[in-house]
Amino acid sequence: MGQPDAVCACMCVLRCGSWKRVALPISLSNARRRWFHDPVPPHAGSGGDPSVLYGTGHWAEDALGKHWSLEHHQPLPGWSRWGSCHVHKACASIASVVTSIYLCLYYNVINAWSFWYLFHSFQTILPWSQCPFNSNQTGFLEECEVATPTQYFFFRETLNISSSIDENGSVHMGQALCLLLAWLIVYLFIVRGVKSTGKVVYFTATFPYVVLSIYLIRGVTLHGAMNGVKYMFTPKMEQLAKPQTWINAATQIFFSLGLGFGSLIAFASYNHHNNNFEKQAVVVSLINSGTSIFASIVTFSIYGFKATFNYESCLERTRLLLLNTFELAEDAVNKDNITFWISELNHSYPEQFDTISSKLETCSLEAELDTAVEGTGLAFIVYTEAITNMPVAQLWSVLYFIMLLLLGMGSMLGNVTAIITPLRDVPLLTQKLSSETLNGLVCVVCLLLGLGFTTRPGNYWFTMFNDYGATFSLLFIVLIEVITVSYIYGLKRFEKDIEDMLGHQPNWYWRIMWGAVSPLLLISIFIFYIINYIQGGAPTYQAWNKETGRSVEMDYPVYGQAFIALLLVSSVSCVPITAIYAFCMRHHHRTEVQDPSTNTSAI
Repeated sequence: MGQPDAVCACMCVLRCGSWKRVALPISLSNARRRWFHDPVPPHAGSGGDPSVLYGTGHWAEDALGKHWSLEHHQPLPGWSRWGSCHVHKACASIASVVTSIYLCLYYNVINAWSFWYLFHSFQTILPWSQCPFNSNQTGFLEECEVATPTQYFFFRETLNISSSIDENGSVHMGQALCLLLAWLIVYLFIVRGVKSTGKVVYFTATFPYVVLSIYLIRGVTLHGAMNGVKYMFTPKMEQLAKPQTWINAATQIFFSLGLGFGSLIAFASYNHHNNNFEKQAVVVSLINSGTSIFASIVTFSIYGFKATFNYESCLERTRLLLLNTFELAEDAVNKDNITFWISELNHSYPEQFDTISSKLETCSLEAELDTAVEGTGLAFIVYTEAITNMPVAQLWSVLYFIMLLLLGMGSMLGNVTAIITPLRDVPLLTQKLSSETLNGLVCVVCLLLGLGFTTRPGNYWFTMFNDYGATFSLLFIVLIEVITVSYIYGLKRFEKDIEDMLGHQPNWYWRIMWGAVSPLLLISIFIFYIINYIQGGAPTYQAWNKETGRSVEMDYPVYGQAFIALLLVSSVSCVPITAIYAFCMRHHHRTEVQDPSTNTSAI
């Protein structure tokens, strides 16, 4: 489905709470996994996206939310999202809330970075396009020279990063102010609750398509863009053979579709009684796949341009080195025959060639493309480097970071809603605090906790939360959802509920997916994740070395590994703990009912 058609389809079909769910696949949850860390190499699966497969989970969560609202004649309370499935006290719901809290703590930091870059884009010369001078004004800063201007601006000017997680450092005031601004805007978006959120996502879900379309037109016209697009669609079977690829693919879909966070169920509970959530689940899944491929084409066309530019620059430096060393005609050596001349000169003049062998660079387009899809901070290093080589770089920079901000805000709306909705069910909070005050309190607490990510070692903690705060818990939560619906509540009862809402039962495809395919896939991925984590040894992170201008791999210290374990356990442990508590409360209630003396004394 073409993107303009997809947007029109959304406008016509996805109404009320459904439109808010469209903001999730079009949000930063979708783009960030390809632009920031890209754990799923797009070329591993020819740019494909199994969103339609996981759309079964999207439909199940829609049905749960709507079924609750029809049973209880009100939107879904947070702590009771699973009431219709008789999983008392919302085991999976509480785990979803904890996961959403972790996401909110670090997610808005990305928006703060986007604000920082956006504000610096309104300059005659982009500050990440060239190295700053040293204190003596006699040359460039050494750290910038051994790295690149874009790396220096990100790691030093933006993060002021330390050399390891063990080093302490003060808060980066510029980043702290940008984070404050990001949370202030989030609060303004959610101040009136779900109604104000719905109005905002009409813009945050559609405007990025406009910017992406502009970038697509510009990207495909750049020199070397097709090299990046071909790289994206070229499958690498060795990647598909790795379990980690499928683990990351599943996590990507959970993020982009919003599965496991509870926000889909909460938004679905606001739908009208005649809302066709079956059609919506399919359309949103198709939009998600289309958006992923569309955004990837845009991204890799820019990456192709950047990689081709670096590759040809390397060839030009090598050509000049050969011309200056050997007596050759100016037009004798070109980019097409430079490999031949290197071999010929090495054979004909071995002694003279040895004097420059250490200066010769290995120029490889494939290596440049591999670099373009690996590592942290791709959106702020690789993409910004490509922007500096475009005409009118300031314009493209402003458009790019405005788009990132809209994508990021679209993600934050769903994450914050997943936290605030259950808090409204706590009588102590709702009786003492207004909706605006409660929303503001959540934003302030998240802001204060998020300030830790703006310190010098803060980026290492950011990486820790990003790698371990949600992946494992989302796999576990969605697995619990599928098992609960399919085998505890029962597919027959669930199909009957859907028939009451839609007028017909789901067809054989959905039954097979809910009853067999989805549970088997999730269990397999969950087991692979645990095995991969155990076999991987001590967790590591990429630390910035300012002497070499490169990131080096280091082991997390003991306290870091303990914190990782806490992140992994804290959210998933909510399920068994809450289940045990619910069982004990039910047993206690039955004991009171069966004990006549207790009833008499109560009277």
